[in-house]
Amino acid sequence: MAELSKVPVRNGTGSAVVRGWQPFESLKQEVDRLFDEFDGGFWRTPFRSSLLRAAAPARALAAPAVDVAEKDGVYEITAELPGMEEKDIDVSVASGMLTIKGEKKEEKEENRKDYHLSERRYGAFERSFGIPDGVDADKIAASFKKGVLTITLPKTPEAKKQEKKIAVKPA
Repeated sequence: MAELSKVPVRNGTGSAVVRGWQPFESLKQEVDRLFDEFDGGFWRTPFRSSLLRAAAPARALAAPAVDVAEKDGVYEITAELPGMEEKDIDVSVASGMLTIKGEKKEEKEENRKDYHLSERRYGAFERSFGIPDGVDADKIAASFKKGVLTITLPKTPEAKKQEKKIAVKPA
């Protein structure tokens, strides 16, 4: 069984980065994806990856897939971070925001008799979440196992008491 490692969660007083609403960001990502899939034929040159992307700066890693669930007495955030290691991940809490940051650096070099291959990939991501009322920020914990980051945000005893079941009656 793989060993479970703990990721430290920092509490800070610094200001959190709050990104504004970007309504066209998903459209831009979808268009980029379409050009990536179309990346053949006359769009490709023998020495560059694509005519359309030749002038564009390298893109950062896409934000990871994240699930947020409410379980017994806790909120749980799970983020898929394949290929990353614990040391590449930073989880912090500041000004009512939980922030997950990560950076991936990958270098591959291969020397053979008839060729030399050298590849480098770099990218970073950052994702922020507002911490709901009733969460004990001092007890937030994070763990990382098999490429999945799990962050638990325990509810305060007062928040647990405030939950109330509402009976649903037929109309």
